[in-house]
Amino acid sequence: MSPGNLFLLSNAKTRSISPENPTGEPGKGGMATLENGSAHYAARELGQGWKVNPFVTIKPKETYTIADIAGPGAIQHIWMTPTGNWRYSILRFYWDDETEPSVEVPVGAFFGAGWSSYAHLNSLMVTVNPGSAFNCYWAMPFRKKCKITMTNINTESMTLYYQVDYTLTIVPDDAAYFHAQFRRSNPVKNGVYTLVDSIQGKGQYVGTYLAWGVHNNGWWGEGEIKFYMDGDTQFPTINGTGTEDYFCGSYDFDTRKKNDAGGETTNYTEFSTAYTGLPQVIRGDGHYNIMQRFGLYRWHIMDPVRFEQNLKVTIQDLGWRSGGRYLVQQSDISSVVYWYQTEPHHGFPKLLSKDELEEN
Repeated sequence: MSPGNLFLLSNAKTRSISPENPTGEPGKGGMATLENGSAHYAARELGQGWKVNPFVTIKPKETYTIADIAGPGAIQHIWMTPTGNWRYSILRFYWDDETEPSVEVPVGAFFGAGWSSYAHLNSLMVTVNPGSAFNCYWAMPFRKKCKITMTNINTESMTLYYQVDYTLTIVPDDAAYFHAQFRRSNPVKNGVYTLVDSIQGKGQYVGTYLAWGVHNNGWWGEGEIKFYMDGDTQFPTINGTGTEDYFCGSYDFDTRKKNDAGGETTNYTEFSTAYTGLPQVIRGDGHYNIMQRFGLYRWHIMDPVRFEQNLKVTIQDLGWRSGGRYLVQQSDISSVVYWYQTEPHHGFPKLLSKDELEEN
């Protein structure tokens, strides 16, 4: 969908899944009774039809099926607000008959909130709105069926409000499937962080999210991103010029202002735009929460990286040291990469354990 075709009539069917209509079937919304509703106490004087079941509770180690949809069709929008630690709630998407997920990402990172704390993000494809409202607008077509699950790997129960808006419609033969993969290295070894190295097939790379924790002083973002595609070996086809350059900023994301002493003060400047942003800068509180951390996104909407056979993406973990020399760092980097491709996809690396996902 776009403003350019919004006025056109269509035979597509609009459907939506939420705790108030978990199947998305026509005429089945708001049917929960006080006996089985999650908000039965608040609705006790009003009864059926009055916000009786707006959320679900997911117990520790439990996997909850958010959506199970028969196609053909496409996911058009997802909204959710999960409680608890956003690194410990694992979102998975399965297309058609696959048994291995095409999306496997901690929920916060999937929506550009990889540090489990709120920061407003206002982009074309993902928004994070007050107070902790996650939204995505990636189009996700499927032909036979779509299954979406949430797994709580925490030791405490979590509450999940959600809505999945989708259409039942014809899917073109050349429509590819949406994928998203999470990785983390803490610390990065040998100065090179691999975002993804196992994409096999034909498709296009459409987005990057990074949660970057810095362990050293000084500017941390000199590293170049590299896209190795379709048989590239030692040298890539696409080679960036620096981390802030790839995220469409410049000069350390600094804003320079004159101070009272007549000198110059520099400071990181958060920004969030349609395709790129630095929406989160955690400067530390001088107590326990001391490490500088950054959240960055780059959506390749107008410039998708197309590949015919395979794709590998890396970024250098590079800063500055004395004497104007580069410093190979040992940062804490986690990432989500987003792409479309033909199925079947190559298997994902095993997801990290709860302890390996913990912020530290």
